[in-house]
Amino acid sequence: MSNKLHIVSLGCTKNLVDTEVMMGKLQNFELTDTESEADVIIVNTCGFIDAAKQESINTVLNLHEARKEDSVLVMAGCLSERYKEDLATQMPEVDIFTGVGDYDHIDELLREKKSRFSDEVFLIDGSERVVTGSTYHAYIKLSEGCNQTCSFCAIPSFKGKLNSRNLDSIAKEVEGLVAKGYYDFSFVSQDSSSYLRDQNIKDGLSLLIQRIELIEGVKSARILYLYPSTTTISLLKNIAKSEIFHNYFDMPIQHINDDMLRMMKRGFGKDKTIELLDFMRGLPNSFVRTSFIVGHPDETEEMFEEMCEFAASFGFDRINVFSYSDEETTPAYDMSNKISVELIASRAQILGDIASECTHKSLQNEVGKDIELIIDGESNEHEYLLSARKTIWAPEIDGEIYVNDRTKDDELEFGKIYKAKVTELVGNILTATVDNA
Repeated sequence: MSNKLHIVSLGCTKNLVDTEVMMGKLQNFELTDTESEADVIIVNTCGFIDAAKQESINTVLNLHEARKEDSVLVMAGCLSERYKEDLATQMPEVDIFTGVGDYDHIDELLREKKSRFSDEVFLIDGSERVVTGSTYHAYIKLSEGCNQTCSFCAIPSFKGKLNSRNLDSIAKEVEGLVAKGYYDFSFVSQDSSSYLRDQNIKDGLSLLIQRIELIEGVKSARILYLYPSTTTISLLKNIAKSEIFHNYFDMPIQHINDDMLRMMKRGFGKDKTIELLDFMRGLPNSFVRTSFIVGHPDETEEMFEEMCEFAASFGFDRINVFSYSDEETTPAYDMSNKISVELIASRAQILGDIASECTHKSLQNEVGKDIELIIDGESNEHEYLLSARKTIWAPEIDGEIYVNDRTKDDELEFGKIYKAKVTELVGNILTATVDNA
């Protein structure tokens, strides 16, 4: 088989980790950005909501149109897993289908040129990855699947129940990446605060924090995707005590109205949700990110307004806004009082504007502060401006800081942590000056 590979990872960072595992198994291939040159094309798809499903299908079809004769087109991941019976007959353009259980066998599938769907989801244990996008930061997957029963979410239907990685496996992976020069890590899963609960360990994240703190060379870490009903004040205190883990709290609460939270089957009401958020907000140097869903069946105008008022007043640093997607296999799919597409779009726009204002206020509060930042590389704005981010921020999603590399005596190094002072906010981009000391 010829050996030029074009690979596309769609969806979440958990998908990205799986894509990096496939790249680790195919290191004998030469990567190419040009799909028409590739001998093998792999698309790791997302099947979470309708927009993501459509993006995945369009990506596969567009790559098929552009690929050369005799190349192999592989459709992998969540969408392929979720609709494996249908896609095999409806998408003859694809040569190999595989789901969420065989990322570490992609080399075998290519050799055999056959589709495969394993019964279990893939956990990364022992698999080599080719980390992409950074020389110092990597995502670490904690688990697959989810034990929650949220009304709007189809993920458990095709990824199954919570399946946590062994703590030693995670530590070994981090140690291996530290040996390669990585020092900043984001720990991710569908419901990170439930980590190890499937092994009858209630506070697995606290054990994770203790274990990672023992690894020399880890300088910075954060946990993404806390779930309200499985996040405890004790866990938040342990995060706050850590010298490595930032007070970074990414908790998608999805709504704030009590009746809607019950309909969404979130397991936690308004008062307890606010109690957790207030505790997070009160911790020093905390960063609080959340997500809301607009247009869930039975969402009244009063419920929506309550959510908007809370989003605007709480003081979130970042807010993601999602429009409700009607997904088969979910409880909400069978609910009768659906919201029109037009009204959902209108509500998403209103809440999106509030989210933008919250981001602007959070960024404005940084002006004049002394911070630690990491230089990522050259900016797209100007040759003298470098792109950086605060060490607490998650890569790509929380923002960018411009640093003028002409203000320091020595040349600034990419991937290195510096102390800096934030000087101003231009639009939604902060500018900063690195200390000369």
